[in-house]
Amino acid sequence: MNKYHARKWELGGMTFDSQKEARRWQELRYLLRAGVISCLERQTPFELIPAQKDESGKLLERAVTYRADFTYRDEYGNYIVEDVKSEATRTREYIIKRKLMLRVYGIRIREV
Repeated sequence: MNKYHARKWELGGMTFDSQKEARRWQELRYLLRAGVISCLERQTPFELIPAQKDESGKLLERAVTYRADFTYRDEYGNYIVEDVKSEATRTREYIIKRKLMLRVYGIRIREV
């Protein structure tokens, strides 16, 4: 159980952060097989702020990344980024990363 009281969930040899996320994966796999969506991926990373180094190359600050639960293309070819959320998991950090995704990539995260 994590700090949001969600238990890890195993499905088809994959581990998900919650039962809700596992169910959404099943739904998306069904849509993929039906040809409604394409290019389905899990845990896609996006670099929001690159690593910061000094003149000698020494790392000063690590990169800031956002890892999407799911990405895919819908029936119209639009690139969709999804995050399975509950009210408890909309942390300040997540909200800042959501805003950076829009600023850096022009992508609005779809929360399900």
